Amino acid sequence: MAREFTSVGVVGLGTMGAGIVEVFARSGVDVVAVEITDDALERGRTTLTGSTDRAVAKGRLAAADRDALLDRVTFAVGLDALHAVDLVIEAVPERLDLKRRLFADLDRICKPEAVLATNTSSLSVTEIAVATGRPEQVIGIHFFNPAPVMKLVEVVRTVVTADDVVADVEALCARLGKVDVTIGDRAGFVANALLFGYLNHAVTMVEARYATREDIDVAMKLGGGLPMGPLALMDLIGLDTSYEVLDTMYRRGGRDRRHSPAPLLRQMVTAGLLGRKSGRGFYTYERPGSSKVVPDAQTPAPAGEPPTDPVRTVGVVGAGASAHRLVAVFAAAGYQVVAVSPESEDLATAGAAVRTALDENVAQDQLGEADRDAALDRITWSTASTELADVDLVVEAVADDLDVKKALLADLAAVCKPGTVLATTTSVLPVIDLAMATGRPDDVVGLHFVHPGAATPVVEIVRTIRSSVAAVDTARAVCATLGRTGVVCDDRAGFIVDALLFPYLNDAVRMLEAGYAGTDDVDHAMKLGCGYPTGPFALLDAIGLDVALAVQRRLYAELRDPGFAPAPLLEQLVTAGHLGDRTGRGFR
Repeated sequence: MAREFTSVGVVGLGTMGAGIVEVFARSGVDVVAVEITDDALERGRTTLTGSTDRAVAKGRLAAADRDALLDRVTFAVGLDALHAVDLVIEAVPERLDLKRRLFADLDRICKPEAVLATNTSSLSVTEIAVATGRPEQVIGIHFFNPAPVMKLVEVVRTVVTADDVVADVEALCARLGKVDVTIGDRAGFVANALLFGYLNHAVTMVEARYATREDIDVAMKLGGGLPMGPLALMDLIGLDTSYEVLDTMYRRGGRDRRHSPAPLLRQMVTAGLLGRKSGRGFYTYERPGSSKVVPDAQTPAPAGEPPTDPVRTVGVVGAGASAHRLVAVFAAAGYQVVAVSPESEDLATAGAAVRTALDENVAQDQLGEADRDAALDRITWSTASTELADVDLVVEAVADDLDVKKALLADLAAVCKPGTVLATTTSVLPVIDLAMATGRPDDVVGLHFVHPGAATPVVEIVRTIRSSVAAVDTARAVCATLGRTGVVCDDRAGFIVDALLFPYLNDAVRMLEAGYAGTDDVDHAMKLGCGYPTGPFALLDAIGLDVALAVQRRLYAELRDPGFAPAPLLEQLVTAGHLGDRTGRGFR
């Protein structure tokens, strides 16, 4: 049977430490909460009482339970107060020298059978453990912030951690109502190893002026379905903490360039721009510690006057579900639509597919029946591209084949009137290659509808080095009319969403391939530890492994960074025909 930890010590009462105290006390465990000064101890007490008072105010905790919780906590200055506890967990700053000194002191003070645990998110648990005379009783117990809310705990065993200590801590996690993932001592563990490469990549986008901070964040919230954008998340975590985690993972994890902190991040930390806690980071906040963003010099100006020659008629070229969805979207927004399908597609069938898409909008109360009928009346069907001669915007939605798209756009450029904006929906091809095939590259932009069927998806507006300001402004105005959020980025592989999403998915495959963690553990870590709606392997199976491989190959071909090379396991599964949900077998 697992031992029962009846008393626990927590060292360090910052936001994380105070949260860990609350987790244990909520579960009926007596806690000794320790700090190094009276002032720090009082701040920790205030943090704990503030959190529990808010829980009472929101009806999540009864007042009597709060009082009982606080009665279980003994506050003390100095480590000597921990001499009789069964388990100590530290939550002091992420500095190896500090943690090693602390564990050496704990080894001297705590009773011989006590388990010593670190809440480190990136440092080597092994290097901390060997500072003691009981390394077999040292383990990592990594809570996620806010500890009372987040369900995941990463249990980190070293090569010398005793099996019974691991089992005891796993049982403790269950008692606390947490889901544990037990892993080895590797830089970043599961969640941070996957999360911080993605965050660092977003910083490099800002650094290169590839897209604005707002567009990057909204693209990942709406296009990636994430609870927060990467830059806002870094402000919440703290840029100094983010830098230290990345730097540690880079040094400990094989010097992967994806974990090498972006120069901009180091500069911001040096300048004291640490995020919410300092009042300024990637965004500016009302005051230090506030979550309220206020305008600053980088805040985009309000939208200007709409184009003097607005789009009234839209052409959509293509067959299949994507083209039909776009026809429905434009028609529902009030545009006259000329839908051009290849002769191989039956126009009656295409029209029925568009009606089905509009019927779905009616069923979801996004459109009235009369509005649906009016939208259908605004659609003209044809198999001849010559019918597009007078449209103001034409959007191609044919297969992502470079030669096919170049030939089509060249034909459209010859047919359409001067000034017509020519848009491609490609998600992987270089827009500039398509633009140069038209002979009028100033008129060409990318319009990548990330989720064309969703009610409020993000649309990536891709500007090439030849796209005119007028063409980009027209694309912005059209997206606004559609009720979509347009984000502008330069013409690079993956644009924003895929460029940030797919390397993260590829990193997860590499983690599985290395035998570090299983599919369930990784998916649990990202869902429960980071608040992602879907774990990476479930998402890969849903997207299709062949699709993921094609995107990752495109990113690697452009960036030539070894960290972006497709994981061999991903390539092997695709070769074997295990493509995910649609074939019945992928990572699951």
